[in-house]
Amino acid sequence: MSSVEAFKQTELAVAGLSASDRQKLFRKFSRGAVDGIQKNYGVMGGVACVRNTRIAVWLLHQARQLGMSEGDLLKSYPGLTAEDLVNAWDYVALNAEEIDLQIRQNERDD
Repeated sequence: MSSVEAFKQTELAVAGLSASDRQKLFRKFSRGAVDGIQKNYGVMGGVACVRNTRIAVWLLHQARQLGMSEGDLLKSYPGLTAEDLVNAWDYVALNAEEIDLQIRQNERDD
């Protein structure tokens, strides 16, 4: 089978997946990328932040670890949405080592 044929078969197989399964597949192969989470090396030193903000994912994760509820986070950061938090938690799940390192680095800097 040629690579062109294999690619076409793969496209058909992916098209046959449910929307949820396609999303899982794309996340798996997106190297930790999550919609709504951005890294811009000119903003916050390039750490993952919620879309178009300076709100770092590690900060949200640490706040949650310290007992803040999602409701508290949404009140504290009125520009955030529930979807932003879902995206942040997805990013944490895919990039736990990176997020834990950023939390440790921030604790050392304080």
